[in-house]
Amino acid sequence: MTTTGDDRTTAMTGPWWWERWRGAVLDVGLAALSAAECGAEGVAFARDSGLPTPVGVGFGVFAGAALLIRRRWPVAVVLISIAITPAQMGVLLTVVGLYSLAASELPRRITGALAGMSMAGTLIVALVRANQDVAEGSPSIGSEFIPFFAVTAAVGVTAPPVLLGLYVGARRRLVEGMRERADSLERELQLLAERAEERAEWARNEERTRIAREMHDVVAHRVSLMVVHAAALQAVARKDPEKAVRNAALVGDMGRQALTELREMLGVLRAGDGAKKEKPAEPLPLAAVGFAAAAAASRAVDEDGPCLAELDELVGQSRTAGMAVDLSVQGEPRDCSAEVEQTAYRVVQEALTNVHKHAAGAKTYVRLAYRGAEIAMQVENEPPPEAGGGTADARLPSGGNGLVGMKERVMALGGVFVSGPTDGGGFRVSAVLPAAAVAMG
Repeated sequence: MTTTGDDRTTAMTGPWWWERWRGAVLDVGLAALSAAECGAEGVAFARDSGLPTPVGVGFGVFAGAALLIRRRWPVAVVLISIAITPAQMGVLLTVVGLYSLAASELPRRITGALAGMSMAGTLIVALVRANQDVAEGSPSIGSEFIPFFAVTAAVGVTAPPVLLGLYVGARRRLVEGMRERADSLERELQLLAERAEERAEWARNEERTRIAREMHDVVAHRVSLMVVHAAALQAVARKDPEKAVRNAALVGDMGRQALTELREMLGVLRAGDGAKKEKPAEPLPLAAVGFAAAAAASRAVDEDGPCLAELDELVGQSRTAGMAVDLSVQGEPRDCSAEVEQTAYRVVQEALTNVHKHAAGAKTYVRLAYRGAEIAMQVENEPPPEAGGGTADARLPSGGNGLVGMKERVMALGGVFVSGPTDGGGFRVSAVLPAAAVAMG
């Protein structure tokens, strides 16, 4: 953000009340001219009033020098010019004082009142001076032209500086208002830029979380089954070689499936980079980072994603790993949107993975229900059997992100997610997805 207002403040480097040195020089010059004029006119004033000439000249110089304070106290300058009007001096003082008054920030009623007083004083002095000239036999004008001459002189001395001052003051205020609006707009743009940066950072964090969740769901389940089969392989390697061979084959198949799914997801995320390397492009705005990551993650999920039709295969894999799983489906199966089916599949998948990790050997029940307004799923396991039954301990690690990821998936679709221990010592995971996300056939 620029510092236009600060620059304007630091530009006030003039002495005393002047903003700039050139303003001070101008006022000193005008004050000198006005003092010279009033000092010269003070000679006639001293002669007419019977005062010593030095007194009249000094009075005129002092009054004319009042233009030094025209920027700080314009009212005082105009009052001084009105006060010395009967002395028939201070034309420059009157003109410049009225201009400064009209161009200032004072209320217009004050400007109008003082301008009217100055015009009235000039009119009276002009009438008296014209009548004196006529009485002395001066042939300058006729008596019938005295009122016209007086009015013309009063208006000519008063109106032009007042009108010019009003115009300059209005223009100055307009420019100042435009400058303030520009500064305000610049501050608003700066705030918008900061908020855009915050939104972009939030989008990046959200997409990092989403991609991590997708990779966790894709890989964790198969790797968990691999570890379970590897533990079983270690336990039966010498007792039952044929079963050990079958377990080894299952471990290899699941490892290849996990690598394939991981490679597909990473390939989608990196697909855009290859096109960019061929044709350099301008840097994307920060706000587009989140949308690009969201699109990549969405493509990774939408292309060949799991569906509820594969639920039997998922449960079969857990059964092969030694888990006693009972699958039940209630209601008439219907076509659902890809996002709903993938979410339901991932919830069941992650729940089964947690059973492998934390309750190996426990009886597990998987229930899926199609209802008129929603689709519900539940995975519940009984307490695990006592250790020492001869089954090797797989010792699966836990990152603590499974339940969080399931809840985030369900909540993103406007559903309800509940998880927790059961009264019998087991654990239950339940999720309900709204009918709005179901594509009715």
